[in-house]
Amino acid sequence: MSALLPAFAGLLLLAVLLSSLANRTILSTAALFLVAGFVLGDGALGLVSVAPDDEIVGTLAELALFAVLFTDGMRVGWTELREAWKLPGRALGWGLPLTLLITAVGAHYLVGLGWIESLLVGAILAPTDPVFAAALVGNEKVPPRLRRLLNVESGVNDGLALPFVMVFLAVAAGSDNLHLGELGLELAVGVLVGVAVPWLAITLERTRWFSASTAYEPLNALAIGLLVLALGKATHGNLFLAAFCAGITVATFGERQRESFEHFGELIAELFKLAALLVFGALITPSLLGAVGWTGWVFAVLALVVARPVAIWVSFLGSRLGLREQAAAAWFGPKGFASVVYGLIVLGSGIVAAQQVFQLVAVTIVASILLHSSTDVLVARWFDDERDVPGWYGAARRLRERVRGDRTA
Repeated sequence: MSALLPAFAGLLLLAVLLSSLANRTILSTAALFLVAGFVLGDGALGLVSVAPDDEIVGTLAELALFAVLFTDGMRVGWTELREAWKLPGRALGWGLPLTLLITAVGAHYLVGLGWIESLLVGAILAPTDPVFAAALVGNEKVPPRLRRLLNVESGVNDGLALPFVMVFLAVAAGSDNLHLGELGLELAVGVLVGVAVPWLAITLERTRWFSASTAYEPLNALAIGLLVLALGKATHGNLFLAAFCAGITVATFGERQRESFEHFGELIAELFKLAALLVFGALITPSLLGAVGWTGWVFAVLALVVARPVAIWVSFLGSRLGLREQAAAAWFGPKGFASVVYGLIVLGSGIVAAQQVFQLVAVTIVASILLHSSTDVLVARWFDDERDVPGWYGAARRLRERVRGDRTA
């Protein structure tokens, strides 16, 4: 573990130096950290050695997802959320359960898992992750309703998938008590903490007894986020729903706080994301990649290119969402940190198929990170008329056109 900090620092510097190119091409900093983790981990050089049950693995994945959902929630206020809820409601009400079921069918018939274990895999992989569609969600030239759809869906579905994960896990473990009441309470407490803490903090700042200086203003939202995280853990509330609700509440009641924290918060979320990807990559070994067999890899690909697109197509039948927007929404169902966290929960549960479930989830997440993080810029450019691309982009096409022109002449 002594090599983790210098490895992260060196990769971070490299990511900074390549960031301009990455913003314009398929080069992905997320994929860079994932591959670097694999190379530095036990699967290759052995410089960064981590195990799935190491505390740093689950902690970094949880913090990364919390930070991303908190900052993403700030892009949407309650008013906008009410006005734009129709499309995310379709994706959550129809798309989430359909994705779960289609994924479960694939796990059962392709990999041979039992139905309960297959449903568990479907629940783990059903949530989407906003991290790997950043170029799409953050591009103002992408239609606002598509950005809100992806942002709201990915912010809410992590918490909604958790009860399914815990129920299927309890059934797989042979438990008669599914703890449905506790799961419902966990979701409710998460929402309560996520709304109450930022509302109270912003209300206090507006009183005549308190006033934040310009220099300290960005720390206001950071303090709110840390307090939501601490209270969420103390009360066993759903941290992911708490984070997203807190971001939405800050956007609704604290426009000044949101503006002062926006850039700072995005940098914090990016740091956690890249650190978590490095550690997750170090977990991936050739033996893990090979343990799932060819059927496991076929399942991983179908989970990305069939389950989500079919579910989204059915969900938006009869809607007024354009074909291009539907295609973008169908493709961007990336699997990320929520699935990592849920997969680690299953791995530590002791059920018979725990190792097989985790391996299947891990290879699907790896495939998703590599595919989605390297195509978000391309799909975002689909909506962009002013295409800012490097000079070498399209060189082969221009060369062919020049040769044809010379032949014609």
